[in-house]
This record gives sequence, structure tokens and C-alpha cells, in this order.
Amino acid sequence: MKLSILMPVYNERTVVERCISLVLHAPLPENMERELVIVDDRSSDGTYAILERLAARHPEIRLFRHEINRGKGAAVRSAIEHATGDFSLIQDADLEYDPSEYPQLLKPLLDGRGDAVFGSRYLSGEQTRVLLFWHSVINKSLTLISNMFCNLNLTDMETCYKAFRTDLLKSIPIRSDRFGFEPEIVMKCAKRKLRIYEVPISYHGRTYEEGKKIGWKDGVKALGVVLKFWLVDDLYAAPYGRGVLNNLTGTPQYLSWLARLVRPHVGDSVLELGAGIGNIAGRLMGRRLLYVAAEKEPLHLHALRNRFLRTPNVSVQRIDPDSAADFDGLALRFDTALCLNVLEYVQEPEAVVARIHETLAPGGNLIVLVPQGGSLLGTLDRSMGHLRRFESRELETLLTRAGFQIEKKYNLNKIGKPPWWIHSKLLGSVRIHKVTLKIFDKTVWLWRRIDRILPWNGLSLVMIAKKTGGDRPRVAEEPAEAVAMR
Repeated sequence: MKLSILMPVYNERTVVERCISLVLHAPLPENMERELVIVDDRSSDGTYAILERLAARHPEIRLFRHEINRGKGAAVRSAIEHATGDFSLIQDADLEYDPSEYPQLLKPLLDGRGDAVFGSRYLSGEQTRVLLFWHSVINKSLTLISNMFCNLNLTDMETCYKAFRTDLLKSIPIRSDRFGFEPEIVMKCAKRKLRIYEVPISYHGRTYEEGKKIGWKDGVKALGVVLKFWLVDDLYAAPYGRGVLNNLTGTPQYLSWLARLVRPHVGDSVLELGAGIGNIAGRLMGRRLLYVAAEKEPLHLHALRNRFLRTPNVSVQRIDPDSAADFDGLALRFDTALCLNVLEYVQEPEAVVARIHETLAPGGNLIVLVPQGGSLLGTLDRSMGHLRRFESRELETLLTRAGFQIEKKYNLNKIGKPPWWIHSKLLGSVRIHKVTLKIFDKTVWLWRRIDRILPWNGLSLVMIAKKTGGDRPRVAEEPAEAVAMR
């Protein structure tokens, strides 16, 4: 195992050498290596010359420098990019925090209980230098406001000591260049539902005369950062798999509409392929004897395991729909299979449906949701990774050839079809704006009632198919709203 210690540095020539010495000699858990990733934010007081000398002497140090001064957040962002350890820990270069406390910061990570650990200066039991009253009041007030917006109960949001699993930290986009990094990372950890622990740490704070840099203006800016990232769901560093769809946690009313539609067809033992971060599983798993939430994306698997850690009837399993080997041992285990927003991404839909068929007991239900209308395939689909959109007859043929009997089909979200065509085919948009999604979700109560009277097909198509060896069945088409209103 390796720990990456991330150190942003700016104009700290009087203390940086002593700080680095403490970091390099700090105790670590047994068999853990360390690397010290230093990013100099264009120091102008001779600090960089000291850093170059130390880097030449110590192979554990990896030194980088910004061409212009950009701020602490930018320096931390650069350090994250260069981190190669299993875990990462942020360390300021100012001697306010004690590197001898690394073991207690890392313990929840090493035990597998936490994804992020924050060192708190306000938990009891550690030494803390008595400093400015108003500085403490501002810190605690910012923590309170942050907690209100992200629904956590942290005691010290602004702490420097934050440790993470590196793979998760690299997946979180950091936009703030200055001290807004702290509230931003807290808000995004909360929205990503990471398991966060706090541990008490000592604090030997400096006065402004001794070189402290953060001021009241940064506190005001922190409030803006809290509000910004409460409104904006900027949670992944890059488009990650089906990350666009999984951000639909911001559309709970639409998800409830979909869950209400399929719930009557869901049995006691369920396999959900492409479970994402558990948006649908969280709504359907109640009262089921077995619910297997299957995913192939590592970050989504991690989110699922966190979400259902203490839910005994939910099992999280890695399954790539395109891999036949991942279905080994699943034959005849389920009475229901959910395949929601999956077939448009896979290379061979016929092979995937055949694999699902094998997992179902005789008479079991397959519930499929796909984007509908090949003529709508455009820039939005391509940006989301869609390989295709389906026509109703095409999907029906695909399922019946695999040995399914179509029981029902529903046209879903008819109201979404015109704006999708405008944005994807006419305007060439590549993403759905969060504000648009939120407005749509707040008005779902209206759209789901209008859906049944609109004369065109829905943006999405839902089919319920039963595993059977009988003749080709009739297809009963029922308006989605007829079920949603039950």
C-alpha cells in the first residue's frame, strides 16, 4: 500500500523545511509506503529553491510548480492528478497540523469503514492552541451552514486534514482555485454519499503575523461555494459510464413515476442489471427476499455497496452485460429481471437478452426500458454513450426471439419527446442542463397526467415480457398513466 501526501505550498520559506522533515518521518501503518507530492503555487520568497534542494535529497518527494499563482484549491487539484497512492492525505506546509497523527486519520480507511476521513480541531481530547475568537466563530458558522445544505453533522468542515481513497478523490472534480476547495469537496462527498468519518486532531494555529493567509473574504466566498455546489450536481471528474443518467438522483419525482409503473410486475427475487448508484433499487428493494443490484462500473459498484451496506436482502454484484462469464451461477435464480437503460449501451443486445433469459425461472418477468425512436438519435444520445434507440416492433422481435412473451408495453414520458428532438437534432446539444431537469421533475405531477392523452409515442419505451415457450403472443398496449394512477 502507498500513501500520497498532497502538499500545496506558497511562500513558506521559514517553516517548509521543518514541515517536510516531519512529514517524511511521520509514523505510518506497517508496510505502507509514502510519496510526498508537492505543488509550489509560484512562491516568490525563495521557497521553491528550498523545495528543489529537498526534492534532490529525498526520492519520496515529487515536486511540481505552477507557472502563475492560482490558489490552494488549484494546487491541491494538481497534486491529486499526480497522486499514485492507494490513499491520499492533504497536508499544509505551515506546521499548524501534526503529521504524527497520520495513523489515526488513516485507520477508518484501512479498516474499510470509511471513504473519507476528516481531522477535527473541535472534537475533544487533543491539544489546541488558544487563538482568535472571531476566527473560531467564523469557522464554526461555516461548518454549520455547510451541514445545513449537505445534511451532514461535521464539527470542522474547514479542516486541512482530509484523507481519501485515491480512486474516489480522483473521480471528484475540483473547480475552486482558492480556499473554496474545503466546502466544495465536503458538498460533493455528501452528494456522492461517501462514508465520512471524523477523528480528533491537535491544532497549533498561527496568527496573521506568523503567516496565516486565509481571511474573512475567503469566508464570504465559502458561503457562495456552498450554495453553488448545493444547486449544481457536478459530481464526476469526467463523463463516467452512465454518469449522466445516474445524476437523475436530482429527479426523484420522475424516478418515482418509473418505479410506480414497473412495481406491479416485480417479484420476490430480482436481478437489476445496470443498477447505477441505486436510484431504482432503493425504490423497489423493499419487501423483496433477494435483490441483486448488478453493475460493471467500479465507482457505481462502490456507491451501491455504501448505499446497501446494512440492507441484508440486497446483494451488490459486478456483472458486465456484455460478458457471458459474469452470468455464471445465475441460471434460474430469479423471478424478475430489470434491464432499465442498458440495451442502448451494449454491443450485442441479442446476446444480453439471451443471458437474462437464462437467469429467470420459468414464468419469470423481464422488465426492459429503452430510449424509443431511431429518428431521435442525435447529439444527446452520442454524448451519453447510446449506440442506438429502439422502435417498438424492433424491441418486441428481439425479446420474442429470445423466448419471451410480451405481456404489456408502455409509452413513457411523451412530453419529453419534442424538447429532446429540438435539443438533440436541431440545436446539437450535448448535455441536459441541471436546471432543466429540476424544472421537469417539479412538474412531473402534471406531465404524467398529460402523457396518456398525447397522440405520439413516448421518449422511452417499457416492455414487460414473460419467460415462456409458447406461441407468439398478442401485445397489450396500456397507457403508462393507467398504471401510474392506480
